[in-house]
Amino acid sequence: MKHFINLKDIPAKDLRKIITDAKKRKRQRKKLSNLEVDKGSPLKGKLLIQMFEKSSLRTRLSFYLAIKQLGGSTLTLRPDELHLSKGGESIQDTAKILSNFGNAFMLRTSKDKKLEEFKKYLSIPIINGLSPSSHPTQILSDIFTVEEIKNKPISKLNITWIGDSNNVLNSLIAASIKFSFKLSIGCPTKYQPSKIIMKYIKNNNNKIRILHDPKKAAKGADVIFSDKVISMNDKVNKSKKLSQFKKFKINKSLMSFAKKNCIFLHCLPRGKEVEEDVFLSKKSKVWQQALNRVHVQKSILLYCFGKLR
Repeated sequence: MKHFINLKDIPAKDLRKIITDAKKRKRQRKKLSNLEVDKGSPLKGKLLIQMFEKSSLRTRLSFYLAIKQLGGSTLTLRPDELHLSKGGESIQDTAKILSNFGNAFMLRTSKDKKLEEFKKYLSIPIINGLSPSSHPTQILSDIFTVEEIKNKPISKLNITWIGDSNNVLNSLIAASIKFSFKLSIGCPTKYQPSKIIMKYIKNNNNKIRILHDPKKAAKGADVIFSDKVISMNDKVNKSKKLSQFKKFKINKSLMSFAKKNCIFLHCLPRGKEVEEDVFLSKKSKVWQQALNRVHVQKSILLYCFGKLR
């Protein structure tokens, strides 16, 4: 049994095995419809229990299809209906029940500590579907998408992030260290990664640059990533924050500093950080990026169950 909580805690060889498996599974599904099961039904009889404390569209849909295509089933719980939030039941007791009824637990949470507490008491794998500090399933899928489109290992590409420092960027930084690719981060000085993340970068890698000029960050990029400037539950002066990111808005002018065949990726939902003529352009691969989550989620599930080929 293996957990999937943070990329930094998972061996690079295991992350590569997940991506390799996902590539094979996507090729093998070309002629199958969404709910047709993979050959061999590798997770037949398995139940994935999901709980979302924060809004979700892509993660919810992709995990639903992932377990279905592997031959298993999923059950989504609403936290406001559980004794955990309403009746004061402990995480320890809740974890015992989840372990007795389900075979894996996927949690999207507003508290990192909750993931670690569940991990302590669960006897089934736990998967981080997003937490305040990381979004590992998203970024591993993004690496899959980059390599699929560019047809080469991500270690040979120049990756750029332009925008706020958030959980998605934290996971991209961890991925840069695990997969050894160059990462340029373009953000205002006030919004650079936290001290903990900066220390992690310093102790592990010299291929990551923090730049406060978006043009310098975009220069020579093979891929430009971004995310909403105003994140979910972001308790800030929104108009003030947006004004501080004004020159970091991704438009055709900024994209011109990247390589001609540079692609644009966004984990969605989008906000005002990207112009429509970039988001809807041929350079934008956001829909392919979103759909690929299914394939990588399947291989993450197989990894957690110890059934990765």
